Amino acid sequence: MQCTLCNKYYNLPEEIRAFPGERFGYPKVSLYFCVNCFDYIQSGFDTISEEFYSYDNDNQFRFTKTPKEIFDLLGEYVIGQSHAKKVLSVAVYNHYKRLMSENDEDVEIQKSNILLVGSTGSGKTYLAQTLSKILDVPFSISDATSLTEAGYVGEDVENILLSLYQASDGDIERTQKGIIYIDEIDKIAKKGANASLTKELGEGTQQSLLKILEGTVVNVPRKGGRKHPEQDFLQIDTTGILFILGGAFEGLNSIIDQRLNDKSIGFENISSKKINPQVEGKVETEDILKFGFIPEFVGRIASMVSLRDLTHSDLLRILKEPKNSLIKQYQKLFSLDEVDLIFEESALDLVAKEALDQKNGARALKSILEKLLLDVMFEIPNSNDISKCVVKYDKENNRNVFDLISNEGTILKTDNTRKAA
Repeated sequence: MQCTLCNKYYNLPEEIRAFPGERFGYPKVSLYFCVNCFDYIQSGFDTISEEFYSYDNDNQFRFTKTPKEIFDLLGEYVIGQSHAKKVLSVAVYNHYKRLMSENDEDVEIQKSNILLVGSTGSGKTYLAQTLSKILDVPFSISDATSLTEAGYVGEDVENILLSLYQASDGDIERTQKGIIYIDEIDKIAKKGANASLTKELGEGTQQSLLKILEGTVVNVPRKGGRKHPEQDFLQIDTTGILFILGGAFEGLNSIIDQRLNDKSIGFENISSKKINPQVEGKVETEDILKFGFIPEFVGRIASMVSLRDLTHSDLLRILKEPKNSLIKQYQKLFSLDEVDLIFEESALDLVAKEALDQKNGARALKSILEKLLLDVMFEIPNSNDISKCVVKYDKENNRNVFDLISNEGTILKTDNTRKAA
């Protein structure tokens, strides 16, 4: 990499650092400074602060936002899941405040890793992604199904750190304050069709993750893959890395349901109807243990939160309200061709209903809209006469259709070719 100031080239990460340009007043670029140049220019930027964090005169990390402010910013992008947003806001606040107290030798504050439990499409990954964006910290996603302990086919668990290092543009310091989201974490539980093999692989992978989750210095192969003695290694301290684990945990509801109903025995007016864990939202340590995780692994998780399934109302709001909602994205896309895209409320209502029927949460919305607008997006670039596209609900055929309207206000084309659903 080349230093932005002195123009010299450096090969080792410890010799040069990458910085987001907005920290120095250039939001659209990344800047690279060697150690010598960084020390030289640091004094010139004492008054510049990040939205969420800053560095004091001693180059010490300072986190500046409250949980309420983090919660409100998450709310601009994520619809619903208020409890999950509150848990994340507090956990992130405590995590980065903890980094500020690293030099306090009196009390050592332990890490606060987070577990998100929720069905497909409930927003687990999106919550973690949005959090990293508003915090402006490096972020990477890894799939737990590809991870294995040493000696088995698959990736070493250390490779999840390499992904974060690459997302940090090779800046070790930023890497060590980043966020890693590990998806499908429920797949490494000690259970499965082949009980003996799944138990061995699952427990082994959990054991391999323990030190990384807790906080340790890890030797990470620069080029990824399996470790071997001749490799060049990066040393990454995971103490300051926040780990967010997510999974659908199919079958966990029955475990929670059994626990809640067992505790109700002996009380008056006992109903034969089981308590709905979706409503209760009470995921506890004992539930995760019964699902197939070892106590040492669960002990590295400070916060557990279940995300509720999205309702029709949630899906309708997701379409319209967030800053980067799907409707706003498509409207922006159409505006590049100088065409106004308008959705009637009844049309959006049907899109939300179709997504709900697919039982794939918010993820279904994108595919439904893409299919709906495919013919429109094919037609528009071929014509200079189209000024507006109106998507409306055809009640007679129970489907959405569109009208393409000219600059003069006449209908150029009506979608009447697709079969009713």
